[in-house]
Amino acid sequence: MAAGIALGAAAPAVARELEPVSNIFLRLIKSIVAPLIFATLVYGLAGHGSLREMGRIGVKALAYFWVVTTIALFLGLGAVNLVRPGEGMSLRADAPAPGVPQTRPGLAQTLEHVFPASIIDAMARGEVLQVVVFALLFGAACSAVGDKAKPMIAFTGSLAEVMFRYTRYVMCLAPFGVGAAIAVTIGGKGLGVLFSLGRLIATMYAAQLVFVVCILGAVLLIARVPLRPFMRAAREPFLIAFSTASSEAALPRALENMERFGVPRHIVSFVIPTGYSFNLDGTTLYLSLAAMFVAQAAGVAMSFGQQLFLMLTLMLTSKGVAGVPRAALVVLTGTLAAFHLPMEGAAVLLGVDVLLDMARTSVNVLGNCVATAVIARWEGYSFDGGELPPAS
Repeated sequence: MAAGIALGAAAPAVARELEPVSNIFLRLIKSIVAPLIFATLVYGLAGHGSLREMGRIGVKALAYFWVVTTIALFLGLGAVNLVRPGEGMSLRADAPAPGVPQTRPGLAQTLEHVFPASIIDAMARGEVLQVVVFALLFGAACSAVGDKAKPMIAFTGSLAEVMFRYTRYVMCLAPFGVGAAIAVTIGGKGLGVLFSLGRLIATMYAAQLVFVVCILGAVLLIARVPLRPFMRAAREPFLIAFSTASSEAALPRALENMERFGVPRHIVSFVIPTGYSFNLDGTTLYLSLAAMFVAQAAGVAMSFGQQLFLMLTLMLTSKGVAGVPRAALVVLTGTLAAFHLPMEGAAVLLGVDVLLDMARTSVNVLGNCVATAVIARWEGYSFDGGELPPAS
């Protein structure tokens, strides 16, 4: 990362030519995601779990996701009201916002989108949630068939191990891919991108830091998760997500490291991919902060009741954008329109979205790693591969 920033600042033209290196790394990462999720989830469910157990884990995971993302929303609201980074700016009402998505799918479309018409098509397009749904049904079918499914279960177990080894090979390119990604960003936008809208960026990073230390840290302590081993397991996927601003880039390493940390495979392979759609801690914190930033910049005073209604809107809409490209901007623009706030605010944020995306993506990944550990403890597992007595 440091070398990429230095190269982007010193030789912007050379740095911009490195985009293929970054793209190759991300393409290789994307080639891992679908087969790895399919293999680990089917093998975990059919080989070690049960459909009833997965249903119980799913309920616990969704309850956890809802509580933690709600806390993130209100933390963002508190930070933006304390610092007020939007004051002093002037946004025009109804200004065009080029490059910003203007619509988001409705509830019916979102629900329909979760179920795959073709698993091959879902894998090809990287539709993580569709792969999860298919793998759950496929794993349940393998479990129900019994002995006749043993060759298929053995195949998925072997495929999972091969994909973990494949991931290690691809990760040898991580320093080059990460350095190139940062160099391209700095070379294309200049060092000025690090300083423009500085108060907003500083508020965002400070709020994310408080969330990680105070909220996720407290959750780990309450769940009695050993901190140092967990930090070692989560460090690499966190840094990959921060450097590339891509959750997909960090997903294979997160799956592997959390399993090595001691979380059972069937929990890891279900909770992390599902969390990528429903447990976006960093994104939800950003959404509350960004929406209020636009209101402040436009000079729109919002009462506490209006802010609560805004939080309720974000709480609901942020859960319904699985598989939507640039989901945070989709939700933000829809919310701005609903509350009659200037769309120009989204365009202003788009200018520094790379820096903001680095923070929210890395916190998303870390939050999902925490979720796997918490759900495993909730299910009675220790982190040495054993199983604890049921909690009283």
